[in-house]
Amino acid sequence: MVLTFTDAAVDPLFSDLNLTVEPGEFLAVLGPNGAGKSTLLHTVTGTRRLTRGTVSVNARTGFIPQQRMFSPDLPLRARDLVNLSAAHGVLRRRRARRGAVEELLREVGATGIADRRVGNLSGGQQQLVRQAQALANDPELLLCDEPLLSLDMGVQHRTVDLIDRRRREAGTAVVFVTHSINPVLRVVDRVLYLAPYGHVLGNVSEVMRSETLSELYGTRVEVAEVNDRLIVI
Repeated sequence: MVLTFTDAAVDPLFSDLNLTVEPGEFLAVLGPNGAGKSTLLHTVTGTRRLTRGTVSVNARTGFIPQQRMFSPDLPLRARDLVNLSAAHGVLRRRRARRGAVEELLREVGATGIADRRVGNLSGGQQQLVRQAQALANDPELLLCDEPLLSLDMGVQHRTVDLIDRRRREAGTAVVFVTHSINPVLRVVDRVLYLAPYGHVLGNVSEVMRSETLSELYGTRVEVAEVNDRLIVI
């Protein structure tokens, strides 16, 4: 396994979480705002401590953070940020191997913005730069915090394809926080749903059910399938 939670809790968000993520697995993390989805990822990166229990990471980790716009005054190009990530940003004059930055930008579909200052990019373009940064260390575990925000439908589809292809070809485990299951419905292995009255872990058909979500929310919730999309009401 690459990631294990044992009796993990962050009060008052979630508790008694037991979860193991295997190489190549695609885990979607769903739930309402404030349920602890982003917090869960930050306990993996070490920027948030568990209240109880343990989290164990046995993998190189890449992280696509939740969108926060770069400052317009930041004097760096897209390629500069990706180069810092590829070279680990350690020593002055240190550079990524020749061609690595171009490969990463090409992989995420961002070659056209390589020489533009990141502060002048749109929100969607900045997200592509963050994708390239997250892939720079050839991660064995990829943490994604709402990575589809600000992306149009076509780019969302390509992003999901990119992440799915990587986990299938390289065995990268994926923990993907999202507000909707539909963009990843065709690729997800399991779902972790965090909610006000607990959490549930299982495959899509086990979790995305009216009875299951009603129990998690403490009120009646309807789940309907319309044109191969799941609608939660």
